[in-house]
Amino acid sequence: MKLVLAIVSNDDSGMVSAALTKEGFSVTKLATTGGFLMAGNTTFIVGTEDDKVDQVIDVISRQSRRRTQLVPSTTTMDVGMYSSFPVEVTVGGSTIFVLNVDRFEKV
Repeated sequence: MKLVLAIVSNDDSGMVSAALTKEGFSVTKLATTGGFLMAGNTTFIVGTEDDKVDQVIDVISRQSRRRTQLVPSTTTMDVGMYSSFPVEVTVGGSTIFVLNVDRFEKV
């Protein structure tokens, strides 16, 4: 048995959750924050059999695409003034961890 942890942007969270549920996977969702933008994320926890891990990852990958976004950036000029200009960053997608489960009980 495996435990899949997937960190997904909140923008994609609803679609990922619906797709995993539609495929018959039991999913636990945690609200998380992190990364460069300190943006909201959702961490999905999915316990599944070894032979279904690739299916879980495929569902998550199809529903959480990377995209670019402009975010404000502030820099200091030599004269002590601040200048703000947009910077293009990549957002979305998912970060997925697969862990071995030594023991599973449902009581």
